[in-house]
Amino acid sequence: MIKVKNLSKRWREFSLENINLEVRHGEYFAILGPTGAGKTLLLELIAGFHRPDEGEIWINDKNITDFPPEQRKVGFVYQDYSLFPHLNVEENVKFGLRLKKIPKSETDEKIRRTMHLLGLTHLSKRLPKTLSGGEQQKVALARAIVLDPEVLLLDEPLSALDTQTQERLRKELKDLHERSGITTIHVTHDHVEAILLGDRIGILSNGKLIQVGDPDEIFRKPKWEFVAKFVGVENIFPGKSELKKGLATIDIGNVLIEAVTQKEGKVKVCIRPEDILLSKRPIKSSGRNMLQGKITDISDRGTTVKLKVDVGRELVVIITKRSFLDMKLRIGSEIYASFKASSVHVI
Repeated sequence: MIKVKNLSKRWREFSLENINLEVRHGEYFAILGPTGAGKTLLLELIAGFHRPDEGEIWINDKNITDFPPEQRKVGFVYQDYSLFPHLNVEENVKFGLRLKKIPKSETDEKIRRTMHLLGLTHLSKRLPKTLSGGEQQKVALARAIVLDPEVLLLDEPLSALDTQTQERLRKELKDLHERSGITTIHVTHDHVEAILLGDRIGILSNGKLIQVGDPDEIFRKPKWEFVAKFVGVENIFPGKSELKKGLATIDIGNVLIEAVTQKEGKVKVCIRPEDILLSKRPIKSSGRNMLQGKITDISDRGTTVKLKVDVGRELVVIITKRSFLDMKLRIGSEIYASFKASSVHVI
């Protein structure tokens, strides 16, 4: 559906370098990366707002690299909504159709259908300043969708919203995509957002696309330490791996752990904090690492608790608030930390 081939764009202080990407027809593709990674620039190149220095952009087997934005059948939604403050909701949604000089009978039907799709019908006569942030973002989405784009580009569409509104709009975006089937590229710096929405995820760092995979692959099997850190792996240790009877024993300094890997020699060990179980007594189980230690730090996060446990190396562990209270844990408590060998990812 969308093919980006060897795409490069160089600014004085930043550049995108040799981006190769394929997005399937009807896919919801998330691009995840920190601020300054080049996410917005990549979207703007696909939309035709800039011309690449090198490479090509294809949509539906057509090379559109030299097409102006209005000929690309691409809808673009920025994080700041960019609504016209003097136009009401219906007039904002209608604006692009007026520019294309679409007949009124067709325009009215498109607006009715799109407003209904996004649940905006009851707000049609309201001005943007009277709307909540979530409602304004839905109007911006409607204005893009009403033009029947083949591709929808979303630039950090939820970043300016409060947490509850973000959660609600994530669900609405997912529902909208399932109903409309529009091929969508959504850029974000929020790994939770990318994992919840993306059929696949691409990781962008310093202008380079460094990993593409489904959410589980990105979340559980990062290929690079940067990716691991960015998706919330807080336990990353250098170590030395030695294979023994189908498992690897890895020395991470004062601590030996077992992992399911065929890698030997110098490695990096990644363990997600929520994959570690805490208990007051040892858990006897095959294929499970068991380390004894003491709690050195406690951070209450509401429904979960984040702890640091000294087992010879400092482990970060996340458990439910209920488990924390049931075990009556405090700083200095002696505890057993356990995790499966299959939960240890080795890079």
